[in-house]
Amino acid sequence: MSPYAPLPSHLETERLLLRPWADPDAAELRLLHAERGKGTPALEYTQGLIAKQRTATTGLALLPIQRRAEGDFIGYCGLIIGRASLEEPEIAYELFQRAHGQGYATEAARAVLEAAKATGRDRLWSTVGTWNTASLRVLEKLGFERDHVSGDVVWLTRSLR
Repeated sequence: MSPYAPLPSHLETERLLLRPWADPDAAELRLLHAERGKGTPALEYTQGLIAKQRTATTGLALLPIQRRAEGDFIGYCGLIIGRASLEEPEIAYELFQRAHGQGYATEAARAVLEAAKATGRDRLWSTVGTWNTASLRVLEKLGFERDHVSGDVVWLTRSLR
């Protein structure tokens, strides 16, 4: 059993809902992944990713981001082990390009950051491509600081205390 409280499955901000995954999200997640420019993954693949999120036993999760007024899926945000650890997880987010530049990533990540504090953890990590200036700006706004660069990946940390 983990000494940390689980990340809540519902978070709300002024403009956004972060909620549990639903079956229809698989088609939207597929389109989001297609925006990465490496082809469109099979629907079964994104359904499998969602199934893993639903059955995760780590207390960490990526949550779909839905705009409150429009009710549409615009991406996801949450905590993962990723390149980090269960004790000091990574914050991760990805939004549709149509949702970029409107403060949604910062708003969702701030909600996850606050929820992460309540899990009892001391620090979060984030890893971002050196080329991703928009994501680096989001993390700066949230108080993350550069720890080191490894190849084309910037490692950042944020104290939760």
